[in-house]
Amino acid sequence: MSRALNTADDLRRRATYLAEVVDQLYPGAGGPDGAPERPYIVVPGRRRPRVLIPAADRKVAAAALSRYARPAARGARLKRDAAVLALRLGLDRILLPHRVKVGGAEGIDDHLAAVLGHEVHLSIHIGPARANRKPVLQILDGDAKTVAFAKLGVNPLTRELVDAETAATKRLSECCDLKLLRVPDLLHAGNWNGHNLMVTSALPAWEAPADLGPGRRTAAMRELADACGTSRFPLGESDYAARLRTRLKALAVRGEPDADTLQTAGEALLDRYGTATMTFGAWHGDWSPWNTRETRDRIYLWDLERFETGVPYGFDAVHYRLQDDIVTNGSDPTTAVLALVADAPTVLAPMGVAPGEAEPTTLLYLVDLAARYMGDQAERAGAALGALGRWLLPTLLRHIARQRTAQAGSPDGPC
Repeated sequence: MSRALNTADDLRRRATYLAEVVDQLYPGAGGPDGAPERPYIVVPGRRRPRVLIPAADRKVAAAALSRYARPAARGARLKRDAAVLALRLGLDRILLPHRVKVGGAEGIDDHLAAVLGHEVHLSIHIGPARANRKPVLQILDGDAKTVAFAKLGVNPLTRELVDAETAATKRLSECCDLKLLRVPDLLHAGNWNGHNLMVTSALPAWEAPADLGPGRRTAAMRELADACGTSRFPLGESDYAARLRTRLKALAVRGEPDADTLQTAGEALLDRYGTATMTFGAWHGDWSPWNTRETRDRIYLWDLERFETGVPYGFDAVHYRLQDDIVTNGSDPTTAVLALVADAPTVLAPMGVAPGEAEPTTLLYLVDLAARYMGDQAERAGAALGALGRWLLPTLLRHIARQRTAQAGSPDGPC
């Protein structure tokens, strides 16, 4: 969900994942002599790999590196741009000396070429440790143009997420009349080598964002929230409350660490606000600075694997605020959560959420987020924010205790 910090453990896990993802994408590697070889450049190197780019054609390699993502930090962008220039000048062996070669006739690129009907070159993202990590491929054609992106579901969780993203992409791109937003088109969905495969059109993730202020983003969030219809009724009567109770109970039955604590917190919130009337709509599920690009014409949005309907209106706004604080601004996670709850009315007012609904919306979002992390076993996967007991659960419990105290001391509270 969020990007891991650049720790030594993350670097070690990336290096291990490099070998794992190559084996997933080229299961014939190490096959008989004479099998075709595909050379890749490891960027920035084997010790801390972040992306593999095709080495056979420098023009394609330069295009792949310049477009695989847009680093948030200016220093990282300068390093990326220097590496792209080195590729174009033929000096890449100096700045990018590490290479890997994979062989075998069963590579994913052969399959994608057949699916798309033209020559393809791939760059392969080596992401941080997290439960939902999966092969993500940038697809370039013979003219070095980025034409598509592909994802593979390689285990139960990622297969479920790829299926969910396939359905959400198809629904939003084909069935919803979006004006401000642009989501990818679904180009292909199928199976390859036992893995779920989804291919979507390329959106300009690598372009510099336009500084248009938060108003356009909020309008786009409202457009998405309204895209599949909205409803308004008491929280306790909503499908959302029933779904959340079922998720929390399932986590506790499964015996996940801290699941009982999370269930207690979630049940208390649902009981406390059961009679509160709320608006329910859709949310992206991970609307964050790295999953969107704001331009003067459109706001582009991708990574729809967590898209969901029938959730409290405003979830995207509080999620964006929390992720931006922790990841972009480097805030301490506990401090960021406390600030989010304190600022909830201000954060949610532009979404049209009434002040009295702001705190329950935000606290329910935090329970929902914790249930996601716990259900994905994020801590076990090495995700930077996976240890909920260190930052999220204590904050939730503190607020629930405060609410109980306030309720007990109110004139309408128990004697």
